[in-house]
Amino acid sequence: MKIQYFLISFLFFILIVTLTPHFISFAHLTHTPHYNGGSNRDGLGKYYPYLALDPEYTVPNKPTQITFSIQDFDGKDVYNIEAMVEIYEEGTGERVKGFPWTLHEIGDFNLYYVFPHSGNYEIVLSVANEDRNVSHDQLDPPRSILSSLSDCNCQRVIFNVSISNSWGLVRNSLLVISIVTPIVVLGIILSKVYLKKRNLTLHTIPEKETLKYIIMLLAIAGGLVHLAIFPEHGSLQIYYSVFLLAAAGAQLAYGILYILINFGSEPNASNNRKFMLSQYKQRVALNLFGLIGTSVLIGLYAYSVIVAPPLSPDNKSENIDIAGIMAKSVEIMLVIGIIYLLKWEKRRINKILVNVK
Repeated sequence: MKIQYFLISFLFFILIVTLTPHFISFAHLTHTPHYNGGSNRDGLGKYYPYLALDPEYTVPNKPTQITFSIQDFDGKDVYNIEAMVEIYEEGTGERVKGFPWTLHEIGDFNLYYVFPHSGNYEIVLSVANEDRNVSHDQLDPPRSILSSLSDCNCQRVIFNVSISNSWGLVRNSLLVISIVTPIVVLGIILSKVYLKKRNLTLHTIPEKETLKYIIMLLAIAGGLVHLAIFPEHGSLQIYYSVFLLAAAGAQLAYGILYILINFGSEPNASNNRKFMLSQYKQRVALNLFGLIGTSVLIGLYAYSVIVAPPLSPDNKSENIDIAGIMAKSVEIMLVIGIIYLLKWEKRRINKILVNVK
């Protein structure tokens, strides 16, 4: 039983770590782009630039917001940036759009463009060195070598983006498949174990056994969803990484610990009052952790989609997406199941103890 108490303590530790804030923001973006956008690993002089397209899975002939977030290497804001932006078509090398030198009061700014057709484009960000006086509204001539600094006292970085009519649907489908597939496989395995156990016990199974299997599956499913969405948030805020990984780890550990405690032994297996109370208290402690932790996750999500969450990198509320809906649907069902099971466990232990001498 010591291992079970250790795991319960570890779960509470994860919950505490989850609420520990870290204040470094690596970019003022809603999430780390995993398709159109990202960062330049070598930096831009003394700056570290990020780019994101909105919508990320951009389609041709639709208005697109191009967001730049330029910070220093410590993740701090920079000010009074002289920048020029150019868009080149990768196949032809032709410059299709240019945004002239402009003074930006802060390193976060947006530009807007309609990409004319599907294909790959190169977005070139040029930032003037501090000792250069640029002519505002002036656009430098196009270049065959996009990174060339000839006749420009500046630093340049190139971002590659891809415009497609179908990739957004493909990505979202793959995300759903990557989450649903392991859950379905686990569900099939648990179903076989459940049916085998029922056959071995002459078609009788302990009361509420089905609900326990469902709660275990839902907890693990919630953890898998948080693991799936971690990469797109991980590099924006350190505490986002801590939160998502802690949530995923806690839910997976909760599901595993649920197996150890709930399926290890049944209270009816002994007439020892002390033993039954000990088993009951362990299950209650585990279920309360699951109930409180899951309720916190649901509450934080609801808060984040209504108002900007604390230390938000862009000071905006979170977007409602497929992964978020999946995660919260699973967690709401989990809360309902835990509450029902807690009430049933209370009635059951009272009834059993009355009959125990």
